[in-house]
Amino acid sequence: MKLLRAADYVRTPWKNGGGSTQEICRDQGEGLEGFGWRLSIADIAQGGPFSIFSGYERIITVLEGNGMALRVDGASSGPLLAFQPFGFSGESEVSCELIDGPIRDFNLIYSPVAYTARLQWLGDSAPVHLNETGGTCVVFAAAPEVRVEAAGNTAVLERHDTLVITQAGPVRVSGRCCLIELSPR
Repeated sequence: MKLLRAADYVRTPWKNGGGSTQEICRDQGEGLEGFGWRLSIADIAQGGPFSIFSGYERIITVLEGNGMALRVDGASSGPLLAFQPFGFSGESEVSCELIDGPIRDFNLIYSPVAYTARLQWLGDSAPVHLNETGGTCVVFAAAPEVRVEAAGNTAVLERHDTLVITQAGPVRVSGRCCLIELSPR
């Protein structure tokens, strides 16, 4: 298990120059953008276009704020509110319209050629059985405190901290968090 603290995330500019992202983590794999998967947090202060990530899939979730609506290749997503994940192709033309003010969002970008991905938001204490494929599991804390127990170890995450788990097995989580399973193809 590797604990990543939110205070240590690196801020990088968006590809389209319209803002910046706090990169949480990424794999060391190959891909058109130099990674097979990447997790990040973005602060969106105004509507506008998203960067294009050809060859990737994206899953975005509003973390804070009143929400947003996306226009993906001309079709509306409808309102996207907190903790409602929405997936779309990184090749799509996407623009964002904010619903009553700025938001903060959570992004998973991954190569579907290299990985399968499963993302779910959890709210209560529950045992979770992670994949057995030798992939990577990530727990991202959305609450002020999230406890994770795995393989006899306990980690306490603060808001927006991340725990990367590389060994599969039963895990117990307590507190609102996102669980992501990334399995190599």
